[in-house]
Amino acid sequence: MAPGGNRGWLLRLVIAFSFAQGAVSMARPAVSYRALALGADEQAIGIIAGVYALLPLFAAVPLGRRTDHGRCAPLLPVGVVLIAGGCALSGVANSLWAMAIWSGVMGLGHLCFVIGAQSLVARQSAPHEQDRNFGHFTIGASLGQLVGPVAAGALIGGKDMAGTSALALLVAGAGAAVAFTSLWRIEDRTAVKSRTEQGDRVPVGRILRARGVPAGIFISLAVLSATDILTAYLPVVGEHRGIAPSVIGLLLSLRAAATIACRLVLTPLLRLLGRAMLLTVTCLLAAVLCAGIALPVPVWALALMLAVLGFCLGVGQPLSMTTVVQAAPDGARSTALALRLTGNRLGQVAAPATAGLVAGVVGAAAPFVMLGALLLLSAGVALRSPARPAEAAPGVRRSGAAVGRKEDA
Repeated sequence: MAPGGNRGWLLRLVIAFSFAQGAVSMARPAVSYRALALGADEQAIGIIAGVYALLPLFAAVPLGRRTDHGRCAPLLPVGVVLIAGGCALSGVANSLWAMAIWSGVMGLGHLCFVIGAQSLVARQSAPHEQDRNFGHFTIGASLGQLVGPVAAGALIGGKDMAGTSALALLVAGAGAAVAFTSLWRIEDRTAVKSRTEQGDRVPVGRILRARGVPAGIFISLAVLSATDILTAYLPVVGEHRGIAPSVIGLLLSLRAAATIACRLVLTPLLRLLGRAMLLTVTCLLAAVLCAGIALPVPVWALALMLAVLGFCLGVGQPLSMTTVVQAAPDGARSTALALRLTGNRLGQVAAPATAGLVAGVVGAAAPFVMLGALLLLSAGVALRSPARPAEAAPGVRRSGAAVGRKEDA
């Protein structure tokens, strides 16, 4: 399938990603509730949640390497199988150590799916289409993040917390399996050269030194950290201010809906401002809004701030993908995307831990001030990021933005 051709594959990929991400977003809170029902304390919950993020750290770069030198479509069904299996087996697990293992399997499956999907978008999109196609691709994640927690909340509750959380996990596993209905017609027809023709693997150090790659990784880390901490600590803020949990849930759904809206209008925004300026403006505005959440504003003002914040946060992930893909050396773009995901996972581990420390010392609203500083720094990084891919090193011919395809230049 030539880049820029029939986009039916992209729609099917978005649908599959919606089900896969929805399953994960439904399963993660369900895992915590089931672990609590099995007698876990806060430390055990933290370990189980950490295994989800930490285990894929060791697999991200090897998977990216494999994708750079082979087809990426096979990673999609493998990821779905691991997600579905991890969800369902978490639902029948009767010990905390088993739940930790299956949580890690779920995280590994999510990583496999995302690396395969991102690499597929990069390969099968012409350079001028990548910002738009990555934006549409990430709508799948936003839809899953919007529906998954709501579905989990509808199923979990009552006196039998162990039973209802187990049911939610089994339903999440079934939901992940539905992704197969969209995957079966997705093919990766991009020509990939043999290892011998491509030469040696590009060292990780060289990838990280490519101008634009560190910027894309950092921006992605900052935006994802903001989303994670917002999800984790807005209920704490609501508890302190007397805001009902149902209202907090609606506020978080409003944030997710605004993110989807942003990605639907990403193309005209890019035409208006360009990638570097759009990243800078949205990160700067998000920094101000995050810090503003720490103020004791009324609920209607908080809703307005979260809607605009969700819109701004919708820019960072898809555009950081394009930044990394177009800046990475030839033959290493899937590895560069895997490094970006590694940065995301590190942020998912480090940011909540730091936020918890700050909240314990200063107060529940303090993490949002910390996020404001992080996003302000990312705005500065975005302003200095290259508007187009850096020139290749002497003796290395750059192709277009699609992975492993010189004809896309």
